[in-house]
Amino acid sequence: MNSASAALLPVNAVLAWVLAVLLAVAVAVTAVARLSPEQSFARAREVLTAGVRAALQLAAVSVIIGWVVHHGAALLGFLLLMYAVAVRTAGRRITSDGTWWWAALPIAAGVVPAVALLLATGLLPPRGISLIPVTGILIGGALTATVLAGRQSLATLEQRHGEVEAGLALGLTEREARIEIARPAASDALVPGLDQTRTVGLVTLPGAFVGMLLGGADVLTAGAVQLFVLVALMAVQAVAVAVTLELVARSRITAPRRGTEPPSRRRTWSSWRTRRTTRGSSAPESPTS
Repeated sequence: MNSASAALLPVNAVLAWVLAVLLAVAVAVTAVARLSPEQSFARAREVLTAGVRAALQLAAVSVIIGWVVHHGAALLGFLLLMYAVAVRTAGRRITSDGTWWWAALPIAAGVVPAVALLLATGLLPPRGISLIPVTGILIGGALTATVLAGRQSLATLEQRHGEVEAGLALGLTEREARIEIARPAASDALVPGLDQTRTVGLVTLPGAFVGMLLGGADVLTAGAVQLFVLVALMAVQAVAVAVTLELVARSRITAPRRGTEPPSRRRTWSSWRTRRTTRGSSAPESPTS
C-alpha cells in the first residue's frame, strides 16, 4: 500500500468490521423506523442488499478496470455497460411500465456531448484511466437528475390532473398543459447539484479534489479538476432534466395506469389496522335460509 492510500483509508480487517457495523446500523434504523412507502421492512432489505451489492461490485470492478484500461475495445464495452445499467436503473425508478427505456435519451443527451467536447478539446485524454472515472461521474449525475425529474413530474401530474384538464379546456395542447404543471416539480431535480456546487470547499470537500491531493497533485490543479467536474455535472443534469420533462410532457414516459399493476401482497400498517377494526366492529352476517 502506498503512502497516499494509507493516508486516505487503510484496507484491513478493522475497515471491514466498521463497514459491517455501519451497514447494520443503517438496516436497523430503516427497519425500526419503517422508512418505507408501505411502512414495512422492504426498504431495510433494500439497504442491506445495496450494501452487499456495492461491496461485491466494487471488488469485481476494481479487477476489471485494471485490465480494461489497457484494451480499447474492452474500454468501449465497459462504458456502454455503465450507460446501460444507468438507463435500466433510472427507467425502473421512474416507472414500472414499458416506457422505462426512454430514460436512455436524457442520460445520453447530457453525457455524450460533454464527453465529446472534452475529448475534442484535449482536456480529457482518450485513455481508460481518465475516461472511465470522468464518464462515470457524469453518467451518475445524469442518472440522479433523470430519476428525480421523472418521478416528481409524474407524481405532480397525477396529483394535479384537474389543472391539466383545465388547461386543455382553455385551448392548450396536451403537451403545453402537462409541461406547465410538471415544470416546477422537475426543476427541483437540479437542487442537489446546485447545493453541492454552492457549498464546495465550505461544507464538503468532494472526492475528485481529495483524490487529486492524495495522488500528489498541487492544490491549484486539484481545485481546477473539481471545478470542472462540478460545472460539467450542472450542464449534464440541466440537459437531462429538460429532456426528461419533455418526454413526460409528451407522454413518452408515463406512470402505470391504475388497475394495471398486480396487487401487492404486502399489507400496510394502516390497511391492516383498518381491516382489524372493521372485523371487530361489524356484526356477523345472518345465515341465509
